[in-house]
Amino acid sequence: MAVRDALLVLLVNGPAYGFQLHGDLAARTGGRRVVNAGQTYATLDRLTTQGLVEPAGSTDDGLPLHRLTPAGRVAADAWLSGADGAGADPWHESVDRVLIAVSMPSVDAEPVIDAERERWRRRRDRAGASAAAGGRAGDADPRARLAAAATTAEIARADAMLAWLGGIVASDLDAAAFAPSTERPRRGRRPARPRTGAEDHASADA
Repeated sequence: MAVRDALLVLLVNGPAYGFQLHGDLAARTGGRRVVNAGQTYATLDRLTTQGLVEPAGSTDDGLPLHRLTPAGRVAADAWLSGADGAGADPWHESVDRVLIAVSMPSVDAEPVIDAERERWRRRRDRAGASAAAGGRAGDADPRARLAAAATTAEIARADAMLAWLGGIVASDLDAAAFAPSTERPRRGRRPARPRTGAEDHASADA
């Protein structure tokens, strides 16, 4: 899961400041996704430039708040609906998508999980068809045997994901969801304070 996708989905919960989003990502993925705080802020800046996120005022103590634009909400919904990031591993995308969905009270996780099951069933069926075709090619070609072994591994991977998804029960959905933290951060990026003329003179005299 790209940090871009993560921040967009987390903002479905409502406006948030950068360090709040930074901690929320780690919490909602069970510690799987821990990124540098600077990467979080840089990604928010890019999302703002791209028109997916916009300023939403600030907290009482001056931390800038961010919120989704309509285009950002479309992008967030697309990822939750199964649009994997470019070059991303489907396994990690599925795990992260489910973990985030079940953690967010504002997201109905059951359709997300059902859609993941259907995608992995299709992957397993395609791999099974490929394995059958490879078997008909015979065992004479070593490359065919290696390809068949790789396809068998793909089937096993799909079965493992389906087993994980099948093990998610209603009590997991109830227990995993939590609202965004209201705890104030000890640090966070605040807007740079404009220098005063007196400070400029003091700097020049130093």
